[in-house]
Amino acid sequence: MIRDEMTPMERVLTTLGHQEPDRVPLFLLLTTQGSREFNVSIEKYFSKPEMVAEAQIRMQQKYGHDCYYPFYYASLEVEAWGNESIFYYDAPPNSGRPVIHNFEDISSMEAPDVCESPQLQNVLKTTKLLKKHAGGDVPIIGVVMSPFALPTMQMGFEKYLDLIYEEPDMFKELMRINEEFCIQWANAQIESGATAICYFDPVSSSTIIPPELYRKTGFKVARRTLSRINGPTATHMASGRCLPIINDIVETGTAVVCTSVLEDLAEMKAACKNKISVLGNLNGIEMRNWSRQETEDKVKDAIQKAASGGGYILSDNHGEIPYPVPSEVLKNISESVNKWGQYPR
Repeated sequence: MIRDEMTPMERVLTTLGHQEPDRVPLFLLLTTQGSREFNVSIEKYFSKPEMVAEAQIRMQQKYGHDCYYPFYYASLEVEAWGNESIFYYDAPPNSGRPVIHNFEDISSMEAPDVCESPQLQNVLKTTKLLKKHAGGDVPIIGVVMSPFALPTMQMGFEKYLDLIYEEPDMFKELMRINEEFCIQWANAQIESGATAICYFDPVSSSTIIPPELYRKTGFKVARRTLSRINGPTATHMASGRCLPIINDIVETGTAVVCTSVLEDLAEMKAACKNKISVLGNLNGIEMRNWSRQETEDKVKDAIQKAASGGGYILSDNHGEIPYPVPSEVLKNISESVNKWGQYPR
């Protein structure tokens, strides 16, 4: 029996229900690539919400993947706190000088108001434009940095680790402030039309901190925060390992987890079966140099390991495909999914 072709939304919802849709869903999480659609710099591109929305529409039509991704760049969030972003011609912007210079600065901090941030408002405008275009046919994936991960940009990674280990009271206060901001920002995106929120939480990964420390810190932050977001969430470790803490991640209430290319996809799918869906885990760095055959082999292998029974979305393992990945590779990924993504009859 041949299944009727589904819309991207139907395809994704079916697999999230741990059933098999017409083919394996594909998320190409494209950001800076949109600047190529208009032949402008990355900095100019992200200054125009209409341009970002139009690029997302064009790229979805070009590659045939199953989502819109109105995420701009990670350091945009700390711009709302008064920080600056450093732009590059061929890579995502990076965060500039930290806004927290000393632990004592935390005592006087307040979460910024999303409504008063022009940068965040641009993302919301992009999201609204995509929702107007898509209706209910294409999932729109909003993004927040987890309260537990945001301090790496607010104060720098080394100083943040010192805070976690040496100043537990100050750490708790920073989490309280960041949670307030994260929840406000996530819900503003949901209200603007986002279907779900990707919760980027790389510091929680077992690549960065021991599972025992995660259970005392990032796990509790995630459980509190996700419970107050007014929509479904996906937890993303941005290339970090998560298999050692997968049962804890399930307990946070998230619907999807992204697995690292460093982890065995079949093992991850088995650990998550009927509990949580899996996203990943194509290698975005190696992807830059993939041949057509290599692309097809990578896609086929991932589908064979994780697609059966639903609960799997093919994607990269970092949550953002690098700017240097050629358009031809992205087309080859899509064509390979169409070729190998049909479930057994």
